[in-house]
Amino acid sequence: MAGVMAWRSGAAALLLLQPRIALLTSRGPAASYGTSITSAKIQVNGVNLHYQQTGEGSHAVLLLPGMLGSGQTDFGPQLKSMNKQLFTIVAWDPRGYGQSIPPSRDFPPDFFERDAKDAVDLMQALKFKKFSLLGWSDGGITALIAAAKYPALIHKMVVWGANASVTQEDVRIYNGIRDVSKWSEKVKKPLEELYGHKYFAETCEAWVDGIARFAEKSGGSICQQLLPHIKCPTLIIHGEKDPLVPRFHAEYIHEHIKGSRLHLMPEGKHNLHLRFAEEFNREVEEFLR
Repeated sequence: MAGVMAWRSGAAALLLLQPRIALLTSRGPAASYGTSITSAKIQVNGVNLHYQQTGEGSHAVLLLPGMLGSGQTDFGPQLKSMNKQLFTIVAWDPRGYGQSIPPSRDFPPDFFERDAKDAVDLMQALKFKKFSLLGWSDGGITALIAAAKYPALIHKMVVWGANASVTQEDVRIYNGIRDVSKWSEKVKKPLEELYGHKYFAETCEAWVDGIARFAEKSGGSICQQLLPHIKCPTLIIHGEKDPLVPRFHAEYIHEHIKGSRLHLMPEGKHNLHLRFAEEFNREVEEFLR
């Protein structure tokens, strides 16, 4: 955790926290094979969930975004540039995020399990019998739970920036972003434009409270007990310069998922799939093939 301590205050910390809250602009080359990206909503578990879809491949892949994220904000380079002849790519907005509003986002004790069920049921509603998961940050936690609880439906899984537990140091980091009025304008503006200030501020506070609760549990577990139940081939990617998720979180997940692989990116930070999109996409496509 020592590497995190140096940036825990002021504007620098807020800028480094930016990837966790899905503010980075999508970037990447033009869409492969000219396949368009469609946008639609479908009712799942009583909620109209928004999703984007592209590609025509036989291998379906679901992209799961981070806190306050959406498919559009979190996965631009993947929607544009992953191989659309091999894969059909779906990026969803979890309930209360992006364009999946209403309902307002809330964080009951089982919010990750609820997201996992929503995600799996969305793919089934879209008639995908089996699919792979690509989960970033909170979306990585959701993916881990989905793979453990619905093993017959999951082909392969890639997670990065995810953690199976919450430490007291994690809680201190999260509390540093509780009051959005202290955020830099550069960081605040895109989220206020997407959600409006009131919704953005209240949802951020609620997220901090929701995820901090896990630290009160024995071992701070979010889903540690589920990791041994994951049977699908799993790739864990970790950016060695990630200021938000220390390496031990990735190593713990790797050690507790039998047969999993851990791929380290020396220059990668929390947003490694955006900053190093070409390398990330290549590594993921090779794993999924």
